Parts: sequence; C-alpha cells; structure tokens
Amino acid sequence: MRQVVWLTAALFLSYLCVAIALPVTSVQVTAGLGYGNALAGIAVGIAFASTILTRGLAGRLSDQRGGKHSMIRGLAIYALAGLVCAASALPGLPPGLAYAVLVAGRLLLGWGESLATVGLVAWALGIAGPARSGRVFGLVGMGLYGAFAVGSPLGLALMEQAGFAGAMLACALLPLLGLLLVAPVAAVAPPGGERPSFWRILGRIWQPGLVVGLQGVGFAAIGAFMALLFLARGWPHAGLGLTCFGLAFVAVRVVGGHLPDRLGSIPVALASIAVEAAGQYLLWLAPGPELALLGATLTGLGCSLIFPTMGIEVMRRVAPNLRGTAAGGFSAYQDLAYGLTGPVTGLLADRFGHDAVFLVGGLAATGGFLMLLRMAALRRAA
Repeated sequence: MRQVVWLTAALFLSYLCVAIALPVTSVQVTAGLGYGNALAGIAVGIAFASTILTRGLAGRLSDQRGGKHSMIRGLAIYALAGLVCAASALPGLPPGLAYAVLVAGRLLLGWGESLATVGLVAWALGIAGPARSGRVFGLVGMGLYGAFAVGSPLGLALMEQAGFAGAMLACALLPLLGLLLVAPVAAVAPPGGERPSFWRILGRIWQPGLVVGLQGVGFAAIGAFMALLFLARGWPHAGLGLTCFGLAFVAVRVVGGHLPDRLGSIPVALASIAVEAAGQYLLWLAPGPELALLGATLTGLGCSLIFPTMGIEVMRRVAPNLRGTAAGGFSAYQDLAYGLTGPVTGLLADRFGHDAVFLVGGLAATGGFLMLLRMAALRRAA
C-alpha cells in the first residue's frame, strides 16, 4: 500500500488545480467578465461534462494500456488546461472571447481529470489487489477531497494576490509536480479477458453509481456557490466552505475508514447520506455564516464514506479486467451530478437566491437515502 499512498500524494497535488479553479472560475465569470450565475454555473459544470464524455475512453485506455499510461497523459493535459485558462485573462480580450477561451480550458481540465483519476484507480487496484479495493477508494477520496479542503481558500488567495491568471498558472504547475512523483512507480500490466461494452458495464453498476451521483449534488453546490452565497450576503470567510467540507471529509476517512469492512457498505452509506442531507438543509436555512459553515462540515462528514462504500459495491459486480472501465463508469455518475448541478442550480440561484441551491442538494441526498434502502431490501431478498 506504500506505493498507493505515493500515488495518492501525486493525485492530491494534481487535483489541487481542480480545487483551486472551482471557486475562482465562478467569481471570474461574475465579477471579472460581468456575466450572471447561469453562465458561471456553465463554466464550472462544463469541466465535469467533459469528464463524463471521456470516462469510457479513460477506462478502456487504463484496462488496455495500463493505469500509469492513462494517468501520465491526464496529468499533462491538466497542465495544458491551466495554461489555456490563464490565457482567458489576457488583457484586452473581449468578454465573449475570454469566456470562450475559459470554457475551452475547462473542457481540457475535465479530460485531464478523467484520464488521471481513472488511471490512478486502475493502477492502484493493480498494485493493492481487489481485496483492498475499499482502502484504495478511501485513499483516492482523501486525495481528492483533501485537495478541495486546501484548494478553495488557496485559489481565492491566489486570485486576490495574483489575479485569475496567476491562480491558473499555479494550476498548470501542480500537475507537473505530480508527474515527477508518479514517474518512478512501476507500471502494472493490465489483466486480459473479455471486455463487454461500456454501456453494459454501466448497467451492472447503476445503483451504487446513482447513489454516488446523488450525494455529489451537495458537494457540487458547495463548490460552485457557497463562496458566492457568502459574498452576496456580506459574510466573512467566503473561502472556508470547501475547507470545512474537506477537513470533515478527511477526518472521517482517517477515523472511520474501517467501518465499511466492519459494519457493511450499505449500512454505513445510509447513515452517511442522512448526515449529508442534514448538512444541506442546514445550509439552505442558515441565517448566518457560522451555521452555514456547520452545514458544510456536516456535508463533508456525510459524503466521506459514500464513495468508498459504493466503490466496494461496484468492484463486487465486475471482473478484474474491467476495473478501469468500471471505475470510469462509476465516477461518471458523480461527474454527471457535478456537470448538471452548476448550470441548473445557477438558474435557480438567479431566480430564488443562492440558498435555494442547497435545498436541491438536500433533496438529492434524500433521494440517495431512498435508493440505498431499496438496495438493502434487494440484498435481503436475494
């Protein structure tokens, strides 16, 4: 597992460019370019749409050429995306052209994220073996959400000190550091075997995938709109929402990462998503920044173990030679939630205010809770 921890460190460094870009992109579109929340939501969400469209490709590439091959290419595309996003802030660009260049960079970012993350999962599972899939998904989640905890305030601080272009140049540098970390780690030969279509694999894993997608709505709402909620209401500490989320997320992973193996994946997921729903409803109703930050913390506590518990469910449903494709399909459900949450809730925020976004997150988590109840009932009946 030591090599997997090393890969996770590289993931953390590279995924910082996603986390840094998440709050500053919406601020750049609204405050820098003068557009509304809907276009800000599209700029944020389109990266996740790009990830969705490339998950199948990333999974096939990882299964056929190996996870290392996929991850290295993803990290290189990450760096290119940072440079393109930085170019959108060049002086003298008309707002429409600047927005188009920014969207192009966000599309590249999603492609790089798909290749890097799916490649990492396939690579790490090849190193650790299927018996440790829960621990692998747990470490991957710690890398991802740990980056979010650090990246949001870091991104806003970089934007304040160096502008949007400076923040994006930092995003171009971080994946290159990740490349230096993963280059010495040995590749794992991909297993052979029959490879059904991507859509058939999605059909096998749709239930745990749907649960992960529904829990992802709350996180996407915090990432895209919590800073804007604080700024709109004149509250301090606009960058702390993702930090509270991420620290709570990582703390649960460290303290309770063994719970899915001890208590079972579905019971742990049920308790987790109920806590997430409570956090989202609290954010919706919060009268001040303290309760809003508590809502973000509860959301992080609840989201923490859903990805690894549902990852265990996914790995139980596929053969070893399909792990990369299954990981790509599994993550695509979450990406779909991320991609749709930005533009849809952006429209709601324009009409009803930013707090309405978190009502949607609470309702989505409630839907995930109901899906888990159905999964539990089907398992008892089997």
